[in-house]
Amino acid sequence: MDPAKIIQQMIDFQKAAFDNSYNAMVMFQSQTEKIAESIMAKNTMLPEENQKMINEWLTALKKGREDFKKSIDENFTKMEDFCKSNLKETKTAKK
Repeated sequence: MDPAKIIQQMIDFQKAAFDNSYNAMVMFQSQTEKIAESIMAKNTMLPEENQKMINEWLTALKKGREDFKKSIDENFTKMEDFCKSNLKETKTAKK
């Protein structure tokens, strides 16, 4: 089997595993966010400052999650490019 194909399959598998784990984490965090919003809406004793803090925390959580996903996706792309260029160099060196 072609080494390039094996490497690409390995990267694709890792990317799919990450995407599935990431999507599960997003669903869990979304449910947690809905619960937090529900509790804040029903709890009249919760000070407005605390509600604001929780909303800021949720916003920071979303931004951090999106930045993390973007970073991982960029690095998967870099890894694919690196492997492709490395295999091309190896093939041309053998000729």
